[in-house]
Amino acid sequence: MEDALRTVVGPSREEAGCLSIQAFRSDRDPRLFYIHSRWVDEAAFDHHASLPHTVRFIERVQALIDHPLDVTRARLVG
Repeated sequence: MEDALRTVVGPSREEAGCLSIQAFRSDRDPRLFYIHSRWVDEAAFDHHASLPHTVRFIERVQALIDHPLDVTRARLVG
């Protein structure tokens, strides 16, 4: 999983609409991984989701996890 995350984070950072992207692993449960990313707008994220490196990442991750992939879009509070 870490390798898959490293493979997608670099190219994603280079995208014009990416403000930031980081990958995390839980300290309490090493089976849990997270990506936190910020994009200039929804269109930039949607474009990101359609790019080959992102599509390959999703395909690779779905083969590694034992649950549905959880993608949450959120807004900053405060």
